[in-house]
Amino acid sequence: MRILVTGANGLLGQKLVELISTKNDYLIATAKSKLVIDLPRGEYHSLDITNRNEVERVLQNSKPDVIINTAAMTQVDQCESEQEKCWLNNVTAVENLVSACEQTKTHFIQVSTDFIFDGTYGPLDETAKPNPISFYGKSKLAAEETVQKSSADWAILRTVLVYGSTKDMSRSNIVLWVKKSLEEGKTIRVVNDQWRTPTLAEDLAMGCYLAATKKAKGIYNISGDEMMTPYDIAIKTADFFGTDKSLIKQTDSIQFKQPAARPPKTGFIIDKAKKELGYQPHSFVEGLEVLKSQLR
Repeated sequence: MRILVTGANGLLGQKLVELISTKNDYLIATAKSKLVIDLPRGEYHSLDITNRNEVERVLQNSKPDVIINTAAMTQVDQCESEQEKCWLNNVTAVENLVSACEQTKTHFIQVSTDFIFDGTYGPLDETAKPNPISFYGKSKLAAEETVQKSSADWAILRTVLVYGSTKDMSRSNIVLWVKKSLEEGKTIRVVNDQWRTPTLAEDLAMGCYLAATKKAKGIYNISGDEMMTPYDIAIKTADFFGTDKSLIKQTDSIQFKQPAARPPKTGFIIDKAKKELGYQPHSFVEGLEVLKSQLR
């Protein structure tokens, strides 16, 4: 199978490049700029998915069977303040990809987010009704709606609070931030009134790969299956790495003045992915073991 990955320089994109490179499938890695990791085999194309002509040209030349779209603008507060840029990267780009997939009869997989929900309850299954409370969430829901209206075969994979480590990290994530802060002896304030099911990047990559190889159709939740607050995550991270957890101060989201609202409670029920895709995520502590082995 020929699998094209967009956003190959991101955390999930890099994990997919590594994973698919170990399989018998043919990898087509794409990114806006030069790849930050080695491509053991397959091919690389520079691709700006906000440019429709570029998208059509790359698809026609590389002829993928499946596209996994990992590219997105995910900085929630930046999306709130730069709404045109957010819409271009999260919605227009998906419109371009979907249109090209319709022309080339390519299966399309879109990575989405728990931020399409308002956070009034959780964990959520695939039938939960979206109601985003941030512009980021609105853009990702609009992208989902674009995919669902498409005549191409499609799957939408929703995920939650991804963490992990790669060779080139353009931005941090909660686990790395906690670890680094505590190792530097910094006191950190972490909220204890939001709930998530944190997702190891390797698990999300495997979920994407399983969906691609099975040509899965429909919506799937792909995350960890332990409900935790960011404070829980910080404490478990401190315990695991043997850092001083007395530096972690419990707070609530009202104390943080952020441009974009966050859903208080999300987290996912992942029974459908387990049953239909054979998806089996690591526990949070197992995920920290994976991350530790990469940081050595």
